[in-house]
Amino acid sequence: MKVTTSSKDKVLFTPGPLTTSFTVKQAMLTDLGSRDISFIEIVRQIRQKLLAIGSCSSDVYTAVPMQGSGTFGIEAVVSSTIPSDGRLLVIANGAYGERIAKIANVLNINCHVLRGPEEKTPDLGEINKVLETNLGFTHVAVVHCETTTGIINPIQEIGGIVNDFNCKFFVDAMSSFGAVPMDLYDHHIDYLVSSSNKCLEGVPGFSFVIAKIDALEKTQGYARSLSLDLFSQWRGLERNGQFRFTPPTHALVSFHQALTELEVEGGVARRAMRYRQNHEILVEGMKDIGFELYLQPTNRSYIITSFVSPNHPNFDFCGFYQHLSNRGYLIYPGKVSNADCFRIGSIGYIFESDIHALLSAIQDTLIEMQVDLSGI
Repeated sequence: MKVTTSSKDKVLFTPGPLTTSFTVKQAMLTDLGSRDISFIEIVRQIRQKLLAIGSCSSDVYTAVPMQGSGTFGIEAVVSSTIPSDGRLLVIANGAYGERIAKIANVLNINCHVLRGPEEKTPDLGEINKVLETNLGFTHVAVVHCETTTGIINPIQEIGGIVNDFNCKFFVDAMSSFGAVPMDLYDHHIDYLVSSSNKCLEGVPGFSFVIAKIDALEKTQGYARSLSLDLFSQWRGLERNGQFRFTPPTHALVSFHQALTELEVEGGVARRAMRYRQNHEILVEGMKDIGFELYLQPTNRSYIITSFVSPNHPNFDFCGFYQHLSNRGYLIYPGKVSNADCFRIGSIGYIFESDIHALLSAIQDTLIEMQVDLSGI
């Protein structure tokens, strides 16, 4: 049940940072020392709970929080787990897959990108063919929910193919972990990265890597960065429960509260139900208004949805955005390369009533802009 407050914060219909609960914000009012026993215990519990969310055994996987945004976590994995003679295959159907490849290129890591259309999931046969004919790949990376469009990629099927070729499998689950039920071991995932400020409904400040222990143990000396050295970060946490460098204490304490609230809600399955309901109400409401969706239903996630900007002379996204912002609602511009789109998220501490309020604000905004979509 949503807890209302007197806060005048805008409601964020974005892929993250997100609207958070009052109690998650309130948890940040406590100051803790990074070497304090109570803080070390909070970090231990966070690591344990992250494994449970991923259906992971602590005998097989470990959770390693990393200071910085989600991209810091991705760069930690790319820079720390691929040896100098390794070769990375990036499966990309959007901007965030391309970002993984860009990180590899900056680090001078041997990288090949298998690109596909942004509106389609990767071709499994093509992945198999590339791995079969291009010998030497040691690692394969893919984005689970490609936030560019909201498409959900089939990581279980891709993981099976990757496993057949004895490659390490790296999944960017930034916009899906905590909202889409998954079993890392069943999906053959060696490294998964997500962030505090996405579907787990914490605040920005750190990312985390869930890594298969036997894979991580073999990466000592691979790191191309001191602060992003995943192996050393893990060893430090295992040794004394502490970060090597100053951790974002307030964000971590707040995240601990967010994980408690996930449990109270009923876990990932119940949160997924709420997000899916938000998404379904949003989609039907936007279609009724006259908006067209970018993705086909079979490819859509319930995380974030891309809508095609209407071909109407009075419609201007900047104006549309500002009108909604003035009413207290924030949406996201598009990142699709082949269409003019904008995005609306269904995640965070938002509920059915928030979606209905947004739809009402959109209708009022279109009237003010003199945009009639009934005839388009």
